[in-house]
Amino acid sequence: MAGGGHVHALYRHGDSPVHRLRPQVKIAAAFLFVFAVVATPREAVWAFLIYAAILLTLATWARLGARFVGTRMLIETPFIIAALLIPFFAAGETVTVLGVDLSRSGLWDMWNILAKATLGLLTSIVLAGTTDIPSMLRGFEALRVPRVLTAIMGFMIRYLDVVLGEFRRMRVAMQSRGHNPRWLGHAKPYATSAGLIFVRSYERGERVYLAMASRGYTGQMPTRPGDTATIQQWAVAMLAPVTAWVVAAAAWWSM
Repeated sequence: MAGGGHVHALYRHGDSPVHRLRPQVKIAAAFLFVFAVVATPREAVWAFLIYAAILLTLATWARLGARFVGTRMLIETPFIIAALLIPFFAAGETVTVLGVDLSRSGLWDMWNILAKATLGLLTSIVLAGTTDIPSMLRGFEALRVPRVLTAIMGFMIRYLDVVLGEFRRMRVAMQSRGHNPRWLGHAKPYATSAGLIFVRSYERGERVYLAMASRGYTGQMPTRPGDTATIQQWAVAMLAPVTAWVVAAAAWWSM
């Protein structure tokens, strides 16, 4: 995987300072930052604004672009819709907003979910946008994540793209032969095709693993020169999470 050059759609090629950081320091910084966001009390609105400013600064520094970030934030839309319904069904004291009675605790729950989920998603977008898949796997290995987990993640990501690509080609072939599903009952051929694709993928995975094992694969990809992170890189990467934890502590102190 490390030598395969597999680039995922979430990654944006670039040469920014954020791209050049070692993957293990970015992964650790992202996890610590998200933990700080989750630990922040929901009433500290100003703290979440600071977190958003930090992430937007990092996205700008990495030159990801507003369109790149915005389109990937759309995955949160179903969760936003679900969170917006909470004030209508939550119990407790109500408050009138635009002539509609809404639960006060429900409004805080809605804000808590939306703020933390959005910041967590934005953190993952910055991380994935500046770190390709092979580097991400090497970063997990550098952080002593069990090899079997990194191997599973690597094969899962690669074969997810393979399976989706084969399914798209099979769908085009079915449509070119006149199959035009109009209701749920017509989807049976798609389900059968999906099952066949997964069986083929399992068999292909076995063949690929045997081929890799015959070439000396022992469960860990070889490291490359320069994979080790320096103290300076750790210090730079930790600026964001350390700032976030200081803000979180200040938010609890001010409660």
